[in-house]
Amino acid sequence: MEWLADYLVFLAKAVTVVIAFVAIITMVAAAVRQQRQGYSDRLDVQSLNERYDAFVDTVQDAIADDRGRKQRRKARKAEEKLRKKASKLGKAEHKAKLFVVDFDGDIKASETDALRHEVTAILQTAEPGDEVLLRLESSGGMVHGYGLAASQLARLRDHGVRLTVSVDKVAASGGYMMACVADRICCAPFAIIGSIGVVAQLPNFNRLLREHNVDFELHTAGEYKRTLTMFGENTDEGRAKFQDELEEVHGLFKRFIEQFRPQLDLATVATGEHWFGTRAKELNLVDDVITSDDLLLKASREKSIYQLEFHPQRSLQDRLANAVDSSWKNILRSIRHDSGTTWN
Repeated sequence: MEWLADYLVFLAKAVTVVIAFVAIITMVAAAVRQQRQGYSDRLDVQSLNERYDAFVDTVQDAIADDRGRKQRRKARKAEEKLRKKASKLGKAEHKAKLFVVDFDGDIKASETDALRHEVTAILQTAEPGDEVLLRLESSGGMVHGYGLAASQLARLRDHGVRLTVSVDKVAASGGYMMACVADRICCAPFAIIGSIGVVAQLPNFNRLLREHNVDFELHTAGEYKRTLTMFGENTDEGRAKFQDELEEVHGLFKRFIEQFRPQLDLATVATGEHWFGTRAKELNLVDDVITSDDLLLKASREKSIYQLEFHPQRSLQDRLANAVDSSWKNILRSIRHDSGTTWN
């Protein structure tokens, strides 16, 4: 019996590996086929009203008795028929639209490319009275990346589309630069807001190199082509110039914020500090303390809500790498399950 148990475990592992190998081949073939067919960018649009209605129906069906469930199904069918009939006759109720987009920022503001396409799609379809809600989460990052992301949001205001930014966790530094473009900023009570400042840091290995008799040469054309370096000997003049550059960026940051939120006391809030949501409202960094969930729930009663998500075209190499990575994780997961080993 012990031999049979060992054999069955071995057989299960072997079958798992074969299935995973077949899955990899299938994914590779699908990726190649998509490449040949011209796999392109994709913009997904989902009705959040329908999602909320489905939630309500699911809960009410679960708590109702059999008779109540039957009555609700009949009522839903009748409502659906009336909506379809009104739509055919051109009498369907017209509601203003709320477009929802998400931005989860990293240090490079990598989602800016998707944001620019989402904004373009909205500007091509928005009508008077339509609005945009951006659910923003970012601790900031590179100045030029977040500057471009903020400029994409400014396009909405320039075209007269009202913008609300909602922050549930954090909008700091470059994240707040994006948020301040909005007509209205909302945040959760404990969201981190602010950090209107600029920071730069780098190590210097010059003393370590000298201790090991390693020479480092840096040649530049232009007095301030390189102010500080990681391997050369930094000078007080270079440090002063570098600090001047940081102050210049900070000044641009403050002037940008003042353009969109003139009610702020920049001497108080542009110190590099951050605050939690309730205190941020007292400082006029935000307009309301409310979560994005409550914002959407309130809006769903009077607006048609559509969530937009842009998916850029991925290269064949990226899709093959993702397919192999996913299959490999499935193999490890199966082996871990069979052997009781923990993998991190």
